[in-house]
Amino acid sequence: MITEQQADQTFFGKRRAGVLLHPTSLPGIYGSGDLGHDAYRFVEFLQECGFSVWQMLPLGPTHEDGSPYQSLSAHAGNPLLISIDWLVDRGWLNLQKITVAPGSSEFRRQCLLAAFEVFEQQAAAVWKQRLADFCQQQSWLNDYALFMAIKHEQYGRPWMQWPVALRSRDKKTLKQVAKNLARDIARIEFEQFVFFTQWHEIRDYARQRGVLMFGDMPIFVAHDSADVWAHRKNFMLDETGEPVLVAGVPPDAFSATGQRWGNPLYDWAAMQSGQFDWWQDRFRTQLELFDLIRIDHFRGFEACWQIPAQEQTAVHGAWVSVPGRDLLETVRNKFPGLVLVAEDLGVITPEVDALRRDFSLPGMKILQFAFGGNADNPYLPHNHELLSVVYTGTHDNDTTPGWIESMPDNVRQHFLEYSGCMERDDITLLKQVVVMALASVSRLAILPMQDILELDSQHRMNTPGTTEGNWRWRFDWQQLQPAMRQKMQQLLRLYGRVVP
Repeated sequence: MITEQQADQTFFGKRRAGVLLHPTSLPGIYGSGDLGHDAYRFVEFLQECGFSVWQMLPLGPTHEDGSPYQSLSAHAGNPLLISIDWLVDRGWLNLQKITVAPGSSEFRRQCLLAAFEVFEQQAAAVWKQRLADFCQQQSWLNDYALFMAIKHEQYGRPWMQWPVALRSRDKKTLKQVAKNLARDIARIEFEQFVFFTQWHEIRDYARQRGVLMFGDMPIFVAHDSADVWAHRKNFMLDETGEPVLVAGVPPDAFSATGQRWGNPLYDWAAMQSGQFDWWQDRFRTQLELFDLIRIDHFRGFEACWQIPAQEQTAVHGAWVSVPGRDLLETVRNKFPGLVLVAEDLGVITPEVDALRRDFSLPGMKILQFAFGGNADNPYLPHNHELLSVVYTGTHDNDTTPGWIESMPDNVRQHFLEYSGCMERDDITLLKQVVVMALASVSRLAILPMQDILELDSQHRMNTPGTTEGNWRWRFDWQQLQPAMRQKMQQLLRLYGRVVP
């Protein structure tokens, strides 16, 4: 984290621009985006246009719904992001032996299993030593690999539904299970080794081209995760492993019943007594992956909305203060170069704003939230701050063309008057929103890839409050016409966002 006095010598000392695109949204021939050739091509596109930041969603392994915000681990990488071509290039995978057609997660799983078997039998000693070193260096890996191996044996059931000895981590039982599942555990460790190896290669490639990686860290973790199973003392759970209190946000203008997320809440007293070791480990892993990190739901570091677990909505909860200031002090001292961005959207109290400002953390300015109200709306460009990140929209918003198309009359009129835009077709208005973001005083401007490609609502990444059809969007290189690249180059130079 940085102070305002240090800002001019660090990341936020320069005007920059970036693109929001999750790796799953990359093109590819295997059914979803991954860390393969298209990831490198995307870095080259960013460099060509003058973008210096690639922002993405959390990279962890997901549950069946595919949400990156409910991961099976706060540390592990999603094995479904592993590049198949990378495995082929190293001679560990013969695609002709895979019986499932490309395009499904089962195809990728079969590829990983086949690559692991070849690696065991044929990999050079230097690769096996690198794997051994990796396993020794990652303190979280043992628990994660054992968790995933047991979960597979238990037919995917949540750990709270496992037999009591497994659920409660009986030492004798776990020792025997680890022995019985040794090969599955070794395969899972291999997958994580490959993921992190591939990630470091693409990150190094990006750095050489002046592109930095911008990650996303959900403040809470999924109940059914290796983290909660292995570190129950850090969470407010009963003796069976079920949460006593769960996370969410209270009712507001958008929801009469609030949002009941269901994540177990932290036992902050236990975490604080342990010098926030769990958080230190989490930030350490994030720094292996990213150059800067967005903290999702930052206001949860000041207070969290505690909902009794038996409640079906978020109505009957209460705000409870947490020692986020002590945590931020701890990680600032532990990781002096840590660059954080605070997701400070929604109803933000003076206390939350003070916490963010005391640590000089950039907040977020969303242009889709700017119009239809008064001149004091903090998202309007004339109210932006240097130490902030401006977005046309986020992964939870509609695409900007979709937002423009569905604008209420009062929002459209305010936008037209504010922008001084004389032409009223939707693409012209989209380009005006992009210009507003790039012209903002905010040191970092982020454009979702959909807005660069001028795509409508059918291409949005996520619709909050729904569980179907999310997290699946992908683009195609044919959508990125040369004129679009040239226009982005021109705009980034015009508004001083190309870093020399």
